[in-house]
Amino acid sequence: MNDTFITIITGLLTAFFIFASSIKILGWQKAIFETQLELFIKYGLNRALMGAAGCVELSGAILIWFPGYLGLLGVLALFGTSAGAIFFHLRFDTWKEAIPAMVTLTLSGLVAFAMYSALAI
Repeated sequence: MNDTFITIITGLLTAFFIFASSIKILGWQKAIFETQLELFIKYGLNRALMGAAGCVELSGAILIWFPGYLGLLGVLALFGTSAGAIFFHLRFDTWKEAIPAMVTLTLSGLVAFAMYSALAI
């Protein structure tokens, strides 16, 4: 795959997950924070797990820029949180609420494939 294309996707994933994680961790955007917290509670989860999900997202958004296995670990963290979000949305909501997570799952999957291929394992 084209390196420029992967870099652009990586930048988009980073921006999205830094924004999303900062709200989960710091709660700085009150309206989005309260909506997300209501969803977590609806899913049987609590504020601590929401913060933990935010920490995983933030770690993934940072690690994705590291070369080798650390970058792969970062993108897999983003892939995993996206898969988890899809699971909970499909279980408790409708497929429409899962669309953003489906997009981030697809994009992180493309980056993971490119990184894995570049490692030549």
